[in-house]
This record gives sequence, structure tokens and C-alpha cells, in this order.
Amino acid sequence: MNRFLLTLLALLPLGAQALNLDAGRPAKGWQVVVTDVEGEARLDTDRVTVPKPAHPRVPDSHVAARRDDDGTLTLQFSNSWIAQLRWQDGPPVDLRPYLAAGTVEFDLDVVDLAHGGMKFKIGCGKDCERKVPFLFAGRELVGKGRQHLALSLKCFWREGDDFSAVTQPFTLEGSGSGELRIAHLRLNKKGKATTACPDYRTQSVTPERLQESWAIDWWLPRHEAKLAEVRAHREAGRRVDLVFLGDSITQGWENEGKQAWADHFAKYNAVALGFGGDRTENLLWRLQHGELDGMAPKAVVMMIGTNNTGDRLEDPALTIAGIKRNLDEIRRRQPQAKVLLLALFPRDEKPDGLLRRHNAKINAVLPALADGRQVVFLDIGRALTNPDGTLSKDILPDWLHLSPQGYEIWARSLDTPLTSLLAP
Repeated sequence: MNRFLLTLLALLPLGAQALNLDAGRPAKGWQVVVTDVEGEARLDTDRVTVPKPAHPRVPDSHVAARRDDDGTLTLQFSNSWIAQLRWQDGPPVDLRPYLAAGTVEFDLDVVDLAHGGMKFKIGCGKDCERKVPFLFAGRELVGKGRQHLALSLKCFWREGDDFSAVTQPFTLEGSGSGELRIAHLRLNKKGKATTACPDYRTQSVTPERLQESWAIDWWLPRHEAKLAEVRAHREAGRRVDLVFLGDSITQGWENEGKQAWADHFAKYNAVALGFGGDRTENLLWRLQHGELDGMAPKAVVMMIGTNNTGDRLEDPALTIAGIKRNLDEIRRRQPQAKVLLLALFPRDEKPDGLLRRHNAKINAVLPALADGRQVVFLDIGRALTNPDGTLSKDILPDWLHLSPQGYEIWARSLDTPLTSLLAP
């Protein structure tokens, strides 16, 4: 292609070939907003710090950003739940023509991510925020200077999404503590992807460690500790008859549910293999790396999937596929064990809450995974809700996790079905 044609292409109207979001030469109307979980600020000057509210929930967090003379944006964050550079307030853009072969491209310099994580996002409308996790890959780039990344736009799209009027075409998100620099951001109608991303259609069934900054320091050590716990039972000659598999709600047996656990399940030498934040693919990784090995339980209680909803509002059919894949793994590794498959617990204060309704769609399909003999389905949702379907802070203080009272209700609800499953 000759120089004249390249120059002509560069002068074409915005949208003819690319959406230019370069902070040094931004498309008309687009603004960069810096956000923390408790506030936000426009990057109208060379430097801005997100202000703290009068009574912050995260008083030690700090999020700031700056714009260099060449347009490079730097996001600095420490002790932050969520820190973002978010492009917004421009004219809604129709990204449908970009989906076939389009890419999101930018230069990224990961200065520090030793205690942080990162994601890329596109906000495509109400209840439509699509993201690509980049914690593991991002840490590989620390100290390597500016790297050019190109991701397929399809990394951010799922069947049924409406990309006809996208109002937040890109977000760089950090968590924990770190420093990230980004430049030359643009969306190309045609490009070549150089950076891999998860396939949303198979993400729930593809084994992976939990990719969250707040979990990275404890998740693998907890896995090793659980392997040691099972090994200690075996070496002491204690038979583990009961195993619980799940996420933070299952992990809570060690905290808020400690007394109920002692009263109801300790007699079975039960083991709680719950990890906060886990989705179906994270539990699958743990099962494939030995957490069910070295014992022969009579019964396994499993509840997993609510983080597939909360983290990425995944299609219920995909979450069901992840749950089924874990059931298959349990059956392969512990064929003698009966499985008590639990419906996802209610979340959101009211029955019409988005996440409550989403989990209800998953629960409606779960009975089809049970045969009533080797796999038994149980839904205790009504025991955890008020008569009108709302949640009580006495039972689910944050509309998701159980209180000590909630764990006692859960434990009592399991007494009868477990008595049958644990019988000789």
C-alpha cells in the first residue's frame, strides 16, 4: 500500500476503519473517568486522585491517574477493590461491524502487579459488561516495558449481546495494588489478534486457578493445606465419610458455621473444600489436582455456580455445563460416593433481583442432573427466605453469605438426606 493511500485512510471519517480512543488524540466526545469502588473523577487535567467519601468502606485504598505529554495514561492503585480507567460519554458507537474481524489494540506497560490483578472490559449496555481477565498474563509482562496487545473484539461479546450502541467501549481495570500504563488505544474493524482470551462458551468447563488479585496470595496455599488435611486424616487412620465442595459459602463452615459444623458434621471426619470466589472451572481445577484423592467418602455435598452468575452473569446453560463437568469428575474419582447436589442459595434481597432470577434459572435445570440414587438434588432456598421471598439480614447479612444462624439452618436441612446417604 503506497504512502498516499495510507494518508488517505488516516483522514477517513471516524468509524470508517477504526474508533480511536488514544488519550493523546481522542475521538470527539470521549472522556476518561478514573474510578474507585466508592467514587470517581474525570481525568480533565494531567493528574487526578479519586476522592474519598466522608465515611469510606475502604479507608486505606488509593486510586490515581495521570496523562503524560505523549498521551500515555497511568493508573496507580493500592489496596483497592476496583480501580478503573473507563472511556465513556462519547456518542454511542455501533460495534456490530467490528465483530466479524475487529480487534481492540493498545500498548500496555505493566509496571507493578506483584500484589494486584487486572482485567479489560467493554460495557455494552444494561446488565452487559464483558471482561477479559489478565492477572496471570499481566504478571508475566512486569518489567518488560511497553507491549502491543491486540484482542479479538469477540473476546467481549456473547450470543445475544447488543453491540449497536456501546457507551463504554473500553475499561482498564486493576485491583489490589499496582501500576499500569496504556497508550494508543483503538478499536479496529479488521485486525489480527495477538493475545488469547477465554472462550465464554467453554470457560465454565475449562480448569483454571482462581484469577483474582485478592485471592492470589492464599488460594494455592489453601489448596496445599487441604491436601495436607486429607493426608493427616489418612495417616491417623480416620475415615473421611463426608466432603463438602463449593465456594465462599462452603468455606464459611470454618468461620460463621464453625459451631454448626462441630455439632452436625465433625462426627463424620468431614472435610470442607470451599474456596471463596471459586467458579465451576476453579473447583474443577482443584478436583483435578488431588483434593478428592486419598480418601473414600460415602457422600459428597456440592454447591457451586453462584460466582459464575455474580462474576460474569453467565448463560445458565453454561453454568449447568460446568456443574455437570464437576459431577462427572466426582463420579470418576469417587465412584462409590453418593452426591448431594444443592440448588444455589438465594441472593439479592428481593425475589426480583437480577442475580436471584439468574440463579433461579440454573436451579430449575439442576434436578435433571440427579438420578435420585447416586446423585440426589436438594433445594433448601425456602428455609433461608422470608415467607414473601425476601432475605433476612439475620440469615444472609450481605444477601449472599450466611450468618451463624444461617449455617445452623443449612446444617439441619442436611440432617435427613445425609442420614440416608451415609448409611452403610
